[in-house]
Amino acid sequence: MRRPILPRSGPLAAGLMCAVLLAGCGDRPGSAASLAGPPAGRHAVLPASPLATISVDGGNTRILPYFTDDLVTLQDPVNLVFTGAADPREIRNALLGLDGVRGAPFPPVFPFTCTWSDAIGGLMAGYGENEGWGGTAIQLQCGSYGPIRFHLRLVKLGGLTIGNAHFELLIPGTTDHQVLSWELAEQLVTYDLARAGLLGAAPSSTPGMTAAPSHRAIPAVIYNLLPADLRMLIGGPAGNVSADVGIANDGHATGFFLAARAPAIAPATSQREVIQFDQLIPKPFCSAGPFDYLMVQGPVTLEQEVRTGTGGEVRLSFRAHGSLEALPIDASTGIPQAQAFRAEVSEWQDSRAGDDGGQVSGKQEQRLLPSAPEGAGSLTIMFKVAPGRDPSFVRTVDCK
Repeated sequence: MRRPILPRSGPLAAGLMCAVLLAGCGDRPGSAASLAGPPAGRHAVLPASPLATISVDGGNTRILPYFTDDLVTLQDPVNLVFTGAADPREIRNALLGLDGVRGAPFPPVFPFTCTWSDAIGGLMAGYGENEGWGGTAIQLQCGSYGPIRFHLRLVKLGGLTIGNAHFELLIPGTTDHQVLSWELAEQLVTYDLARAGLLGAAPSSTPGMTAAPSHRAIPAVIYNLLPADLRMLIGGPAGNVSADVGIANDGHATGFFLAARAPAIAPATSQREVIQFDQLIPKPFCSAGPFDYLMVQGPVTLEQEVRTGTGGEVRLSFRAHGSLEALPIDASTGIPQAQAFRAEVSEWQDSRAGDDGGQVSGKQEQRLLPSAPEGAGSLTIMFKVAPGRDPSFVRTVDCK
């Protein structure tokens, strides 16, 4: 869920560096803010960004036009707005029922032949002025966890659902994703909802709500590893770059009125991914300085199950764990500084999507062992959002 921090100089292992041991399952790369910034605990925080006004059922409502994973940082721009039969579970049913056969403007080649499924992804929250906070209990992907996929998060705010879709890359040797495009994914979701046959009107465009002409960026060290076809697909520079590449964002969201409901989907899905972590990373906490790096290697196992109850409630259970080897490295010389030690990482998520909205809770833990000065420390992050309740984000660091 955490973003990679990519230094502008110094040696690179496998061409990339990541800021955490377990990015778990999400895609929060590329923003300027750092995990070191937020306070240890946060509850019922009011959005720092101006709310955006949108029309719903003949009236107006105001929303935070971004999703956040710490109740402050503006992460993913809202680029989809749903009304009518707009419950996230209905949208899930509609997309999961489609095949991968698309027409123009999408060519019949990967990744445009993808099909939709439940996604492993980091927890986020959205906000409505009247409804308060809601969690991303429904997440979908077109494609698979890697190497590239379209990823969709949905939040129910009363009779309105807001969403973010993005096209992203699994960073090699990590469990983290890098967003490559907002606009391409928005276009794919628009096309698929139209072919699902549920729209009661043509898709529309909201007034400008979010940062334009771009929001967040692709680090240059990642962009320069992209093949030419992928650079062209996302509308980026053809050649290598020396500066980070902004991710195009027109600031508008596509609006949908869903006039019909899709047939219910089979009650259970599951997936299991084993990712071989193999990266040189800045020590993610309890760091001794800017050259305090770890070469981290070993498998991280991700497992998720999604079940649908008889009343239509969708429940998700996710677990991740890994026991990794961490070798201290001086990033300025590449020379090992001490004996290797263990890095134990784990994460769980439990989510529920019901008539009242989306409830999400999760906990990440990272422990550096044994308890010696060169290897001690632990990091715990907890996040919880439920309809009608104050949300909470807690980050605790313990340096021995």
